[in-house]
Order: sequence, then C-alpha cells, then structure tokens
Amino acid sequence: MSTAISVLGGVGLFLLGMSVMTAGLKGLAGSGLRMVLSKAAATSLSGAFWGAVVTLIVQSSSATTMTTIGLVSAGVLTFPQGLALVFGANVGTTGTGWLVALIGVRVSLTAAALPMIFVGALVKLLGRGRVSAAGAALAGFALVLFGLTTLQQGMGGLAERLHPADLPAILGTTWWSGLYGVLALVVAGLVMTAVMQSSTAAIAVTLSAYHAGAVGLDQACALIIGQNIGTATSSAMAAIGASSTAKRLALAYILFKLIAAVIAVVLFPVTLALLVRASDTIDGVTLLAAYHTAYNVVGVMVLLPMIDGFTRLVERLLPERGSPLTRCLDPVALATPIATEEAVRRTVARALGTMCGSLARALAAGHQGAPARARNDVSVAAAADALRQAQEFMSAVSGPPESEDEQERLTRTLHALDHASRLADTVGGEAELGTPDGEPEDIRATELCAQAMRGAATLAAEVAGGPPDGAKEPFGPEQDLPATEASTTQTLALLEACAKALAELRTSHRSTTLGSVASKGLSADEAIARVEAVRRLEALAYHAWRSATHLVGRGA
Repeated sequence: MSTAISVLGGVGLFLLGMSVMTAGLKGLAGSGLRMVLSKAAATSLSGAFWGAVVTLIVQSSSATTMTTIGLVSAGVLTFPQGLALVFGANVGTTGTGWLVALIGVRVSLTAAALPMIFVGALVKLLGRGRVSAAGAALAGFALVLFGLTTLQQGMGGLAERLHPADLPAILGTTWWSGLYGVLALVVAGLVMTAVMQSSTAAIAVTLSAYHAGAVGLDQACALIIGQNIGTATSSAMAAIGASSTAKRLALAYILFKLIAAVIAVVLFPVTLALLVRASDTIDGVTLLAAYHTAYNVVGVMVLLPMIDGFTRLVERLLPERGSPLTRCLDPVALATPIATEEAVRRTVARALGTMCGSLARALAAGHQGAPARARNDVSVAAAADALRQAQEFMSAVSGPPESEDEQERLTRTLHALDHASRLADTVGGEAELGTPDGEPEDIRATELCAQAMRGAATLAAEVAGGPPDGAKEPFGPEQDLPATEASTTQTLALLEACAKALAELRTSHRSTTLGSVASKGLSADEAIARVEAVRRLEALAYHAWRSATHLVGRGA
C-alpha cells in the first residue's frame, strides 16, 4: 500500500508541479509566445524549430498548440505553418524527459525542493506581474523535483514486487512473440498516458521504473512509443465540438503520432540493437531520454518535407464548413488579443470585398439599363451579418493589447469595422443605387462609385489573402476588379480620388438637379430621388475608401 501511495503521490506532485511551472513560464513569456510563433513560421523548417524552442521554454506543448490554433484560425498563420509549429512542439516537449533523466532519477533533491517551494510560493503571492509568474515557475519546478523524488521512492518499492520477467518479453524470443510483446507494451503505454492525461508524467514513470529495475530497456522503449501515441487522446477529446481549425490540427496531430509510431515499431529491432550496444558505455536512462527525442525528431523529418501533401490530405478528410466570411471568428482566437484583432480584420476585409463586389456588379448592370439594386443580394446580407458577428467577437476578447503596436492595429481594425458597417447600412435602404437613365452627372456619379467599389474589393481581397478557398464570388468576378498588378498605394490613391470626386460632384449635382424642376420641367419627386441616389453613391464610396484604408494599415 505504501508503494502505491508513493507512486500515485509522486505522479500527482509531478503533474501539479508541471501545471504550476507551465503557468508561470507562460506568464513570464507574456506576449512573446504568440509574437515568436506568429513571426517564426516563415518556412516549415523554421516553424518546426521555433515550435520546439518555445515548447521547451514554456514546458507545455498544449500551450504552443492552443496558441497556434488561435493564430491559424485568425489567419495570422496558414495551416501548413501551424502544422510545422505543432510538429516542432512534439520535439520540444521531450525536454522534460531529459530533466527526469539527468536530475530526477539520479539525485534526491527533497532537501532543496522544499525551500524552493516556500520561496516560490511567497514570491507568487506577494509579487505582481512577471515577478509573480517567476515565483510560480520556481515553485512549480521544485514541485516537479519533489514529485520525482517521491516517485523514485515508490518505484524502488515496486521493483521489489515487479520484475521485467513479469511483463511481455521482447528480447530473446521468436519474431512473432517479440512483436506481440512490443504491441502489448505500446498499448500499455497508451493507456498510461490516457489515464494520466500527460505523456510527460507517463514517461517519468517509465524512466523511474527502469532506473529502479522494474522494467527492461527494451520494455521501456516500447512503453515510450505507446505513451507518445497516448498524447493524441487528449487532442481528440479537445477537438469534440471545437472549431474546424482545431479539429484539423487535432487530426493532423493524431496522424503524426500514428505515423511516427509505425516508423518506430518497424525500426524497433534495429533501434533496440543499437541501444543495447550503447548501454555498455551510456547510462540506460539517458538512452531512453535520447530515444524519446529521436523518435519524435524522425517523425518530423519524415513528414516535414511532405507537409503540403499532408495538409491537403487533412483538409480533404475534414473540409471547411460554414460561411467563408466568418471562418476566422474562431473562439480559440479570443485567448490571444493579436489573433482576435487579425480574425476581425480578415472578417471585415471579406465582408467589405463581398459588398463592394456585389455593388460593382449592380452598378455595371445599371449601365445596361437594369435598375442598380443590391439590397436583395444574398451575399450583401451575409456580409452585413458577418460584420455584426465580428463586432460581437471583438467585444468578447479576453484582454487589452499588450503593446502600442497591437493597440494601433486594434484601433485601425475598429475604424474599418465601423465604416464597413455604415456601408452595409447604406446598402440596406430601399432606394436604387444609381440612375442610369439620368443626366451626364448622374451617369458620372455611378461610374465613379463603381470604380471605387472595384478598388475597395481589390484591397479587401489583398488583406483577406484572396477569396476564401479560391472562390471568386465573394469579391466579385475577375472582370469587376482592377488590374492585379496595380500596387496598394496606387489603388488607394484611385479609391481616394473617386471618393473625393463624388463628394465634389454631389454639391454641383444637387444644385443643378433641383434647379431643373423649374427650368426643365423635372418633377420634384424625380429631382429629390436623383439627389438622394448621388448622396448614397457618395456615402458608399466614402465608407469603402475609409474602411479599405484602415484595413491596409494606412488609416489616420
């Protein structure tokens, strides 16, 4: 009974220490975690490298993965970039195994751990901000060490009752029985991780058991394979009811673990022979920690060159569902202010592009004699709803921006959202958008507004990264857009010129049109309708110009 209590208590202290230490390290990292992840994934290789480094620093692959999901959902990272970071996180999380191998099972640190827990807890309670986070990290680290010492004591008692011969044999047996032994221990390792919900804790138990002599080197390797697969169970459970991005990354994570496990099982005889030979000169616990790291590194090396094809496979297995306009509004992004801002920014861009593309088509149809209406366009209604959801999403953000740059980006995004919402309100009226059969000034106003809509649609598509999933419809047909080689600055200048020209035209048009009631026999209703139509066109061009300007970061 005392052995079981020591083992369970050691695992519990280890898990508690990891949780406290991870929270403290995340607090110390602050916005640095998401900033590094958002800038480090320029290539698949750099993404995997920095994913491993960040995970090694914060000691939590879950923190890296959840931050990555938020950044991918918001559009800050592409899915392949996020996948590379997750691959790297799998390598970084093996660092705790080295902590166990080099310190935990070799030295009893109880005497040092208890004062560290006291000091860390005191600093956490009395400190503020990062000082408090540093105290939590120190106390958590000491709890990990204390838990490992307790676990080591329990495993010493377990070794007196459990012998490697009591577990399925691998070495010195036939090929078939050896394979059976490997698979049985893989399943046992998977179950250990699924129960503990921590592969790090499960591997700490395995290393401690090997150090105590309860399991052999071959059996420990097989357990480690299963424990790596077991981490996918928590991802699978977290994906239930989650966003499509979270489900895709969870599926990719599970496939990565399974592929790496298959590779490890196939290479098991060769790998084990090398480990047995190396065990004559290198400590077995160190070899197991190295095997744990190498196992994940090989999996990354195999899949990283094929990441584009792997991404397409995952996207085919889990296609996107729901409106492409609101796809970025993933609740996971709310935990990260920069991801929230980018999610709203891209949603506004897609909604603006949808409305401007629809208006450009409507105004072009007006030149062909049809009334230029857009209020019954389904895409415009969907865009207006997307803007409403974006506003609600922004209101639910977890906290204020942490830097002046983030504050400035947030302010520009809110300006863009406000102008896009006003544009949607203007489109939602009953009146026609233009008067194609009117005077030259009426026709000129329609042409200027159509040109402004095409320019705004182009800039919106640039911000949103192009039409969702390659679809052209949300931003209007290609022929409705200006030449794609036009620079952002040129398009902005064109858009501004159209908006200001319409503002000047509206003043002269109002005077001329109202004067026509007496001089040309135009009815009062017709004159006021034409004045109102040009006023609406000018409002549309103005809000499209201001929204697009803020979206591309030129707003003032």
